[in-house]
Amino acid sequence: MGTVLRHCPTCGDEREFETPPCLDDHGEECPELACLECGTALLVGLMPLARPVPQRLAAVGTAA
Repeated sequence: MGTVLRHCPTCGDEREFETPPCLDDHGEECPELACLECGTALLVGLMPLARPVPQRLAAVGTAA
């Protein structure tokens, strides 16, 4: 991925961001960006949903 312009909260202006080397094997879909000026990291995209509690664990607290 090349660079993209985004607002950098640390620099306070539009700056170029690029995807740093991804250690999580996201490839081109990596949600992380780093400011080329100051290094501030941004997480872009949707946050993953929390995993649901398995039924057997949810039922433990409801026994009468």
